[in-house]
Parts: sequence; C-alpha cells; structure tokens
Amino acid sequence: MSTGSVSPVASGTVLAALGVLSFSFSFPATAWALQGFGPWTVAGLRGALAAVLAAVALLASRGAFPARDDWPGLIVVAVGCAVGFPLLTTLALQTSSTAHSAVVIGVLPVATATIGALRTGRRPSSTFWAGAIAGAIIVIGFTLVQSRGAITLADGYLFAALVVCAAGYAEGGRLSAHLPGWRVIAWGVLLAAPINLVVAAVALVEEPMRLGAHALVGLGYVAAISQFGGFVVWYRGMGLIGVSRASQLQLAQPLLTLVWAVLLLGEQFPAVVPLTAVAVLACIVVTQRARVD
Repeated sequence: MSTGSVSPVASGTVLAALGVLSFSFSFPATAWALQGFGPWTVAGLRGALAAVLAAVALLASRGAFPARDDWPGLIVVAVGCAVGFPLLTTLALQTSSTAHSAVVIGVLPVATATIGALRTGRRPSSTFWAGAIAGAIIVIGFTLVQSRGAITLADGYLFAALVVCAAGYAEGGRLSAHLPGWRVIAWGVLLAAPINLVVAAVALVEEPMRLGAHALVGLGYVAAISQFGGFVVWYRGMGLIGVSRASQLQLAQPLLTLVWAVLLLGEQFPAVVPLTAVAVLACIVVTQRARVD
C-alpha cells in the first residue's frame, strides 16, 4: 500500500503511538542519567542539548517564524514540556522508583484530554470519557497499590509535573493542527533554552558528577528523544487525530515503562501487570472508537 493511500487517522495513530513508545523509556533513561549527574544537572543539560538539535533543525529548514497568535501556546509548551515536566520528574525520581513515578503518566491522558477539549472546543462523547476515566482509575489504582498508598514529596513533584505537562501537550496538539509538529516542539525547546542553560551552568558547578556509560546514554536519550525527537512524532500524531484521542494512547505508557524498568533497571516485576495491561488496552480501544465532535 502506498503512503498516499494511508488515512490521516491511521497515520496519526501510528505516529502518536511511536511518541508514546519513545516517552515510555524516559523514566528509565532519567534513572540512568541520575547515576552520574545530579537532578538539576540532568534537567538543565537535557533542555540545553535538545535546544541545539532544535536550532539546527530550524536553521536547516529555513522556515518562517510562527505567527503572533501562536506564541502564547508555544510558551505553554516551553514551560510545561521543556522546563516543568523534565525538572519535576527528575526531582521525583531521586527518591521514587520508576514504577511508582509512572502514576503521573496514568493520569496524564485524562488531564490532557480535558485541557484539550477546553482549548479546542471539541466535545468527546460520554463513552470516550467513560473509557478515559476508567483507564486512569485502573492505572492509578495499580500504581498506588504497588506503593501501598504512601504520599511523599515525590508525589507532589509528580502531581505538579502532571498539570504542567498536560497543558503543554494540549497546547502542542492544538498548534500541530496547523503547524508542523516538529516546529512546535523546536520553538518550545528554544524558548526554554535560556532557563535550561542557566540551570545547567549553576548545577554543573554545585552538583558532583560520576561519568559512566549508563549516565551518558541516559542523558543523551532524554535530550535527543524525550525532549525533542519523541515530540516530533507525538505532536504530528496529535495534529492528525486530535488531542483527546491521541492522549488516550498514553494509557499504555506506564505499563511499557514498567517493562523497561524491569529489563533496564532490574526493578521487581509486579505479578498483576499482565491483567492491568489487558484492562488498560481495553480502555484504549473504547476511547479510540468513541465519537469526538
């Protein structure tokens, strides 16, 4: 089948799913980076290195500057996805396991869909909301049971990260309906570059470093993929199928992250994972088939 015969919905779903797969490695990669760098160093260098990639891509394309009306949304992308979420989740992963931190991803789809519906005027059906909320409850319940319901400082970081990232996802998805998705994240990363450069400069002096293969690979991944490359396909997918529908594909992300945590970090694999995976995937099917006006 030729590329031209693929429907926008099908290609958008594939692209959004690739974004979810890319992001599912972010927490394990951050945990690797923290083996050699301090949390502020990881967050600052992650954004600074991604800004270099974004600048090269924008210069190579010689594209026009975004329209004036697009800048407020790009600022939200910068604050939410290029500063707030990376820093807050990195701080959380200092004391929280990768599996527990996945709770933020479990709630993110519903939060993104809610903000996206408010910003774009789209009206998901009651079936959509039922599937989205059920999926979030399943994932949240699963992760809270695994952590025995304890509320920690890391949970506070994760909740704050959830809010700012949902806003950044929703705005990025809205902008990607008329701007190339890679330009959306490229400009967002560049807008955040001054903050991340200052954070990196101060942190490199204040925080110790223990360079190793895991630390360098982890930092490289969160900079090149989690902060830039993953967003290119994610925002493109959201632009094609809508914020609400794309966001629900993220219900699978916590479970993927748990698998990588076992394989890459040696964390214990919960026996309930397969049952949770089936339940969450069922919720994804419901949301993907539900009507969105």
